[in-house]
Amino acid sequence: MQSAVRKAALRFVPLLTIAYLFNYLDRTSLGFAALTMNKQLGLSPGQFGLAAGIFFAGYCTFEIPSNLMLYRVGARRWLARIMISWGIVSAATAFVVGPNSFYALRFLLGIAEAGFFPGVTFFLAAWFPTQFRTRMLAWFLVGIPLSSLIGGPICGLLLQLDGIWGIAGWQWLFIGVSLPCIPLGVLTLRWLDDRPENANWLSHEERDALDAVLAAEVRERPPASWLAALMDTRVLILGAIQFGFTLASYGIGIWLPLILKEYHLSNMAIGWMSAIPYLFASVGMILWARYVDRNGRRIVNLAIACLLGGAGLVAPIVSGSLALAVIGFSVALVGVTAARAIFWTIPTRFLTGVAAAGGLAFINSIGTVGGFAGPSMMGWLKEFSGSYIVGLTAMAAILIAAMVASMSLKLVMTKE
Repeated sequence: MQSAVRKAALRFVPLLTIAYLFNYLDRTSLGFAALTMNKQLGLSPGQFGLAAGIFFAGYCTFEIPSNLMLYRVGARRWLARIMISWGIVSAATAFVVGPNSFYALRFLLGIAEAGFFPGVTFFLAAWFPTQFRTRMLAWFLVGIPLSSLIGGPICGLLLQLDGIWGIAGWQWLFIGVSLPCIPLGVLTLRWLDDRPENANWLSHEERDALDAVLAAEVRERPPASWLAALMDTRVLILGAIQFGFTLASYGIGIWLPLILKEYHLSNMAIGWMSAIPYLFASVGMILWARYVDRNGRRIVNLAIACLLGGAGLVAPIVSGSLALAVIGFSVALVGVTAARAIFWTIPTRFLTGVAAAGGLAFINSIGTVGGFAGPSMMGWLKEFSGSYIVGLTAMAAILIAAMVASMSLKLVMTKE
C-alpha cells in the first residue's frame, strides 16, 4: 500500500499543485493589476473591491452543481474542463474597458472555476487513506502561498511589459498568468485516473492493497445523501470556519500589494516584498501538516492556526514600520494557510460518496462567500475610513471568531 500511495502522490500531487498555483494566481494577480489598471479604467477602491468579490458570487452559485457533475462524470474529465474554461475567461479579462465589463468577466470566471477545490479534495480522498491525507492536501495547498511567492515577482515583471505591441502592463499580466491553464487542463485529462482500479500504472498487488484500505474506511462511514450532508450541524460549523479564514486569505492576498504601496515602494519592489510572507506560509503549512498527520488533534490545531492568523494582523495594525508589517503578515499567513490544510481533512472523516461531493461543495460555497466579503470589505472600509487599519482589524476579529467556532466543532464531533 505504501508503494501505491507513493506512486500516486508523485503522479497527481505536483500536477494538481501547479494547477492550484495558477488557480490562485489568477485571483491574487488582481491586486498587482490594480496598481495600474484602476487608474487607467477609473475604478474606485469600492468598485475594485466589488469586482474582486463578485467572482465568488458566480463561484458559490455553481459550486454544488459543479461538484455533483464531477461525481457523475468523474474527476479527471471535470477538473480538466474547469482548468481550460478558467484559462480562457481569465485571459479575456485583459480586454475589460470599465467597471461593468470587469464585473461581468469576474462573475463568469467564478462560474468557470466553480468546483475545482472541492473537486480536488474529493479526488484526493478517493486515492489517499486518512493517515496520508493532511500531507497530500498540504502539498496541494502549497500552491496558494507559492502563487504569491513566485507570482509576486512574475506579476511585477509582467507589469514592466507596459506598452509592448500597444498592450498595457496589466493586460499582459492577465494574459501571462491565464493561458498556461489551458495546457494544464489537457495534461490533467491525460494524467489523472478517477480511482485506483482504473490505474494501469499500479501493479495488481498495489491496486488491491490500496482499494482494501480505502474500502475499509468507507465501511466505517456509511454513505448518506448529499441533501442529508447539507443539514449536518458539523457541515454548517465547518462552513462558518472556512468563511473566516477564507475572508482573511483573500482580504490579505488581493489587497497586500496596495497596502505595501502605502510604504512608497516601486511596483517591482512590491512584487518581491509581497513574496516574503508567502515564503514563510509555504514552509509553515508543510511542517504543520506533517505534525498534525503524526500527532492528530486536528480541531485543536485548526483553532490555534486561526488564532495565529488573527494575532499576526496586530503588527500591521499598530505599527507604521514596513519590517514589522511584513513580519505580521507572515505570521498571519502561516496561520491562515495552515488552517486551510488542516481544515479539509476534517469533513472527509465523516463524509463519503455523493454526500462528500455535495457536502464538500456546500462547505466550500459557504466558506467561499468569505472570498467575496474579504476583498469587498477591505475596499468599502478603505473608502469609509481612508485607511487599511479598520479593514485589517475586522479581519483579525473574524479570525478570532473562526477560532471560537473551531472549538465549538469539537463538541459536536463524535471523535477527533
